[in-house]
Amino acid sequence: MQAVILAAGESSRFWPLNKKHKSLFKIMSQPLICYTLENLKKAGIIEIIIVQKQKGDIESELKQCELPRVRIKYVLQKNPLGTGDALKAAERHLKERFLVLNGDDFYETEDIKKCLSKFPAILVKEMVNPKNFGVIVPAKNYVKEIVEKSEKPPANLVNIGCYFISKTIFEEKIKKSHRGEYEIIDYIRNLNEKTKVYFLKAQNWFPLSYPWDLLDINEYLLENIKTKIRGKIEKNCHIKPPVVIGRGTVIKSGTYIEGPVYIGKNCQIGPNCLIRPFSSIDDDCTIGQGVEIKNSIIAINSHISHLNYVADSIIGENCNLGAGTILANLRFDEKNIRSAVKGELVDTQRRKFGAVLGKGAKTGVNVSIMPGVLIGENSIVGPHSLVRKNVKDNEVFYTKAQKIINAI
Repeated sequence: MQAVILAAGESSRFWPLNKKHKSLFKIMSQPLICYTLENLKKAGIIEIIIVQKQKGDIESELKQCELPRVRIKYVLQKNPLGTGDALKAAERHLKERFLVLNGDDFYETEDIKKCLSKFPAILVKEMVNPKNFGVIVPAKNYVKEIVEKSEKPPANLVNIGCYFISKTIFEEKIKKSHRGEYEIIDYIRNLNEKTKVYFLKAQNWFPLSYPWDLLDINEYLLENIKTKIRGKIEKNCHIKPPVVIGRGTVIKSGTYIEGPVYIGKNCQIGPNCLIRPFSSIDDDCTIGQGVEIKNSIIAINSHISHLNYVADSIIGENCNLGAGTILANLRFDEKNIRSAVKGELVDTQRRKFGAVLGKGAKTGVNVSIMPGVLIGENSIVGPHSLVRKNVKDNEVFYTKAQKIINAI
């Protein structure tokens, strides 16, 4: 059995973490696409074709990772002409039947097996609010109709981009959509007109559209960890399992860790830190005295100075937060946090959400960052600043909080 992973997208809505493909962002020291490879192997698929952009970013990254024993072929999508074009690029490597899935979504092993249990098949997920996704209209166990995004979807079964199909789909050509791209869903529509396509309901699917979606995947992965402590724990620490602590890491005196929590290799944590549930700290990080971290992802080689508060946030690699930095995560009116993406305010669907810092971002002392703020790569936020809007890549942001308060 073969699988095709479509991983050639532009990831434009993933700013400020979009310098690489979304599937390469690491959680628990491993790129997300590696979890997909592992889950495919567990489902019995060991021959995998990865469609990537012309620069080959997926291939070069995976050469540095420990991969499951699967056969991987890399195919280039020369031009960004959509998911249908990406699949077409893999055609000459395909056998009769194969699985197709999005590289920037998370699919659990049992759901992959479920999709492979019928042919042809499409995997769907029941959602309360499906308007941001395409949906299928059911007819018993089959697909009656496939409907793209709509303000008033006719059904709540979301198409999650996982299909078990055959090479016969290429017998009919598809046209460009209104977006000027070839869409894989048009291949599926053509197939559905010829034969009955089964739909099967997934239990654990996590789309990765925006940076804050990483927090959902992080939570799911941490719920399944088992305690493994290979670092050094000093006296007067409290460790509440499940917790993973990597080799070379030192947990200093007075630190309280409440699992599930992942801490990678060669980290310095504490003294007197509070690491709360669903926190993931990658290798070579320093978490200073009196820091509180909750439900957040801290990428490799980042430094969180003393007396910081980081909650419901994502800190990119090589970031440096000055002493007293606060990442606020809750509006005073307790409404959902909204964040500006490509010039539009997007509802994160999260009542609590802090900030996202791109690679190499830095803050000075006593900086306050309001909920939903995104800070670009290598940006510098000066000391005593209150940040209420996004900071562009490489921007130097310096606004004294007192000036803002006087202006209100």
